[in-house]
Amino acid sequence: MATGKSVSRSTKLGPDERAAALARLKGKELDILVVGGGIVGAGCALDAVTRGLSVGILEARDWASGTSSRSSKLVHGGIRYLEQLDFRLVREALTERGLLLQRIAPHLVKPVRFLYPLKKRVTERFYVGAGMLLYDIFSYTGGRPPGVPHHRHLSKRQVKGLLPSLNTDAIVGGITYYDAQVDDALYVASLVRTASFYGAHAASRVRVEGFIKVGERVVGVHAHDLQTGERFEVRAKQVVNATGVWTDDTQRMVGERGTFKVRASKGIHLVVPRDRFQSAMGLLLRTEKSVLFVIPWGRHWLIGTTDTDWHLDKAHPAATAADIDYLLEHVNAVVRVPLTREDVEGVYAGLRPLLAGESESTSKLSREHLVGHSVPGLVVIAGGKWTTYRVMAKDAIDAAVDALDGRIPASTTDEIPLLGAEGYRAAWNKRGRIAKAFGLHTVRIEHLLNRYGTLTDELLDLIRETPELGEPLPGADDYIKAEVVYAASHLGALHLEDVLARRTRISIEAWDRGVSAAPVAARLMADVLGWDTDREEREVAYYLKRVAAERASQLEPDDESADRVRLEAPDIVATK
Repeated sequence: MATGKSVSRSTKLGPDERAAALARLKGKELDILVVGGGIVGAGCALDAVTRGLSVGILEARDWASGTSSRSSKLVHGGIRYLEQLDFRLVREALTERGLLLQRIAPHLVKPVRFLYPLKKRVTERFYVGAGMLLYDIFSYTGGRPPGVPHHRHLSKRQVKGLLPSLNTDAIVGGITYYDAQVDDALYVASLVRTASFYGAHAASRVRVEGFIKVGERVVGVHAHDLQTGERFEVRAKQVVNATGVWTDDTQRMVGERGTFKVRASKGIHLVVPRDRFQSAMGLLLRTEKSVLFVIPWGRHWLIGTTDTDWHLDKAHPAATAADIDYLLEHVNAVVRVPLTREDVEGVYAGLRPLLAGESESTSKLSREHLVGHSVPGLVVIAGGKWTTYRVMAKDAIDAAVDALDGRIPASTTDEIPLLGAEGYRAAWNKRGRIAKAFGLHTVRIEHLLNRYGTLTDELLDLIRETPELGEPLPGADDYIKAEVVYAASHLGALHLEDVLARRTRISIEAWDRGVSAAPVAARLMADVLGWDTDREEREVAYYLKRVAAERASQLEPDDESADRVRLEAPDIVATK
């Protein structure tokens, strides 16, 4: 764990820390203000504050509540980009994968093995094998070993043994390779918390409603605290717009035409129980449009994704019956026992922020990122992919500091681990002893270490003080009550949905999508956040409406009707 605290440092991201951050944001001009609390915005805050700058970060909803909590949970180079000859993007992403696995967050980022089934004996094996070899070579170009094994060729017999549920009638063998996976939302909360530890002033549920300009120059923002209703100004020498699919909307607040457009592409994922598909690894499958992943995820599989334009509500993209059927149809084409709608535990939909040209008909949508500085005082970062967030953040802050006076140090985030990463492997080696000391199963300690790293000590302290916090949540046995308390006291959760949908993944992993856990979790949060009984009941009622609206939207045939049904459950607002 990190040491050497000062007045500006805190390993907590709780209500008191939020209040202190807001007080400082109102009271002085910052060097950098970041707007947007997804993976890129959080990365920008950490990059800027570790260069010695004064930094603030504001998020209109919860940390990672948009795209950054609804990804495929993969940290990967992007096999399909090799075929597009986008070697620079693949190499950059593989370098970042190695950093995340081995230095920045070994407790959160883990290797995951995939099979690419082959249907042709010679030509396909040679073609795909050459791509996998190139993938392995690129993974070494970051100056350190990749942290995952090399690809391997398998015979048809070997594939049958490793993937008993796979229909092998049409395949002749396969190639296995490794990438990595991550709990994307928990990672973002940990990233914001790490930025706060280094001195960044972080506040979620604060909406930026306009920019302050002196002449043509942006000098700050008009902010609205959605928890209290208060409106205030935040002044900064440079503002970084890291709002993802909301980039165009934010740009319009400036009154200037943006230098590039961002298109929203919807992707949905299904969550099914692990026992529905017997396999020792995940699957990478080709479809007529893109690729389809079947990804191991604890006691579940993630199946995704789709890729369709989305022009409706950006905060709550909705999965349709047609989206779900599309994924089931494609995965059922390769499994022995077909999956049905009854096998689906959870569904989630997210939006990718893809860069687009001015011409809708000729633009090539890209996973590359761009940085713009068309308005003095305002830097815009858009595009990119989750895996390369650190590079995107570095490029954005590089652009911002170019306009600051004085000599600003270069980025150091390739050397800065997240809180909880230091000492993780030593703690992992002691997991059996830790479990015995606290009377918990070793699997429970492994779960905590793989979510909080060495900060697991803080959860164990909670259990030591209140033993019942070691009990599992109703309907969500993978998570214990202490994690709910910790989410509110240390990880910035302000509402019940924040805990059930993002600090944990109960909303997609539990059969009832968190309905039975909701009242228990609300009671635990109330003690931390000072809720009265009425507030508890409102939080639970809102969450139940959210679940009902999502379930109903997933029965609708098209985007428009699904969007309408999903929006029947409005966003919760604080009642202070």
